[in-house]
Amino acid sequence: MPIELYNTLTRSKEEFAPADPQRTTMYVCGPTVYSYPHIGNARPAVVFDVLSRLLRQRYRLVYARNITDVDDKINKAAREQGVSIGAIAARFAAAYHEDMRALGVLPPDIEPRATEHIGDMIAMIRELMATDHAYSAAGHVLFRVKSFPAYGRLSRRDQRELIAGARVDVAPYKEDPGDFVLWKPSDADLPGWESPWGRGRPGWHIECSAMSARHLGTTIDIHGGGNDLIFPHHENEIAQSTCAHHGATFCRHWVHNGFVNVDHAKMSKSVGNIVLVRDLLEKAPGEAIRLALLSAHYRQPLDWTEEVLVEARRKLDRLYGTLRDVPGWENAWQSAEPDAVFLTALEDDLNTPRALAALFDLAREVNRSEDPVERVTLAARLRASAGHLGLLETDPEAWFTAETATSLSNEDVENLLTARREARERRDFAVADQIRTQLTQAGIIIEDGPEGTRWRRVG
Repeated sequence: MPIELYNTLTRSKEEFAPADPQRTTMYVCGPTVYSYPHIGNARPAVVFDVLSRLLRQRYRLVYARNITDVDDKINKAAREQGVSIGAIAARFAAAYHEDMRALGVLPPDIEPRATEHIGDMIAMIRELMATDHAYSAAGHVLFRVKSFPAYGRLSRRDQRELIAGARVDVAPYKEDPGDFVLWKPSDADLPGWESPWGRGRPGWHIECSAMSARHLGTTIDIHGGGNDLIFPHHENEIAQSTCAHHGATFCRHWVHNGFVNVDHAKMSKSVGNIVLVRDLLEKAPGEAIRLALLSAHYRQPLDWTEEVLVEARRKLDRLYGTLRDVPGWENAWQSAEPDAVFLTALEDDLNTPRALAALFDLAREVNRSEDPVERVTLAARLRASAGHLGLLETDPEAWFTAETATSLSNEDVENLLTARREARERRDFAVADQIRTQLTQAGIIIEDGPEGTRWRRVG
């Protein structure tokens, strides 16, 4: 079955076919590194990680996800903390990598940084000026929107609507209110680079166009990001890239993920409901956060609540519990084919809710089967399928015994179990029951069986 993806540009699902199957290209807008990543930043990282895993099953993918390390927000953070922008960018880029790694997000093939591509940006701006698509004014260089008649096609609004409803700086030096900055001047207190237009720094939009062109070429197969980037960022990327490359198509498939709300409200610093990934990691394993992010279709809004995370942990407990009860799957899963129903769901515009449902159907088949060989085959298929989502990649025993910042340590649990066993041996069942209750209250479930006592943590 072909992979179908919803293309924001055409507002329809389309069969995905790369221009060159030997070099399929995908560019995703990465973080602006001035603070710790929140759950909204994590969603595109996880979504496009799943898409990259799927594409790699068929094509030779080159996946680029950038780091924006020059931006006015970074400048502000550097001023407030009395450090350089390089120190701020390094600190929070490292934090982003650490948090995404905890969520099972694989690194992209290429991770370009804006500050390493200033020359590419200046070259692109020079080309736009040479072809009359850009002009200089008051120390700025701006893109001339009226020079690109297709402007607004991605967001499907006319220019007046776009300007009225978006983050557009209406400055007196602009020929048109919709014109956007390609280069802006920097005073002595701001980071800057020498250019034909004086010392300055790039506008946000030109960064991605230049880095994409440098690493992936004039035309890319897929461009991804959050819905909030459709306008102005991606609209502006299309305009400047198309004009800089003399009308060549910039991107063939535009893929955007929906917003993450918190308890039915938009995340906002003013409301005080920003949910940081690292705070969540103190409460739950990264894999549970990942599953929660995949529980809704990527194009739909996701409402983040405490219950969503608790339920994700419960679901993973069920899946890991299935694997733990089937000896031998570890030797078979790498050669196993993914479940057909599961794969069909993923190939249908990354329908992760349906794909997750297929995993649980498969787990039920494993649990119902009484044939040891069939159980191993089905469990191996379960693990092979889940890997496409970046799930079930931990040893089941390690999953159930992993410590958290607020939990009893494994050593404490083992000591209590030893005390319980000794109490039972001397037939002091009251003490044994007290210890069991203590462990239950600490989120430890004891499972007594003919082969001894097993234990596991619950979320």
